[in-house]
Amino acid sequence: MSVKRKRHTAQFKFQIALEAIKNVQTVNQLASQHGLHPSQISQWKRQLLEDGATVFNTNMAQQLRQRDSLQADLYEQIGRLDMELAWLKKKGNRADRTSAGDD
Repeated sequence: MSVKRKRHTAQFKFQIALEAIKNVQTVNQLASQHGLHPSQISQWKRQLLEDGATVFNTNMAQQLRQRDSLQADLYEQIGRLDMELAWLKKKGNRADRTSAGDD
């Protein structure tokens, strides 16, 4: 019997890592409280301490905004292309029916 892996949100990981950094409870106490392995919490804590400075990086925020804008534009373009494809398929089916009726 296989066990399905849990997927945790970034917000959940951040909260657990922040609790571990505050040292209110030990890593083992946090692990048992949240049903996690202590090494996982230590990894999240280490990652937060190493990469936490990038949160205040203005270039990173600007890059994220640009990426989100580009992503929205691309999704809009995909939607338009899907509509055009559906329209062309519909027109193609009509043309096939009318030419088949001419035979």
